[in-house]
Amino acid sequence: MYKEELSVISQAILNEIEGFEFYNLAANQSATAGTKEAFLELANEELKHADYLKKLWKKLSDGNEVKIEDIIGSGIDIPSPEIYRWDKIDKNSSSVAMSIFGIGMQMEKSSIDFYEEAKSKLSSQASKDLIDLLISWEKVHLNQFSNQYSLLKEDWWAEQGFAPF
Repeated sequence: MYKEELSVISQAILNEIEGFEFYNLAANQSATAGTKEAFLELANEELKHADYLKKLWKKLSDGNEVKIEDIIGSGIDIPSPEIYRWDKIDKNSSSVAMSIFGIGMQMEKSSIDFYEEAKSKLSSQASKDLIDLLISWEKVHLNQFSNQYSLLKEDWWAEQGFAPF
């Protein structure tokens, strides 16, 4: 009965695990403790999402109905834009940080695109509401990365001694 939903959730779990691995790798490549901490927080957020989605997958695969109230009441909230301490990012390694944020932005955009496409294939309102929740998770991260990337870009341009005009 929930074949399409299970397929979407399976892919979502994979997306979150890939995000966890990427941010964990970024943390291990970080030059400072503050930068490492910021990326580890992101990695842990992705892992929490994956764990939540695994529980949801199990519930649906057992044939149980899921209502949006169950999803909202799960304890997994949309991450706050203030959850990460971006001020700890080392501005001296802006090239590495820009690369990481650039890749992160692409990952989040790809996830949003995936969820939008998946949503168009689902029929139940609860499933669509779940997809909207997942999209909102990804949009918070995308906005954070975009903002941080823009700040770092200005620093990087200044370090290189040029401006784009």
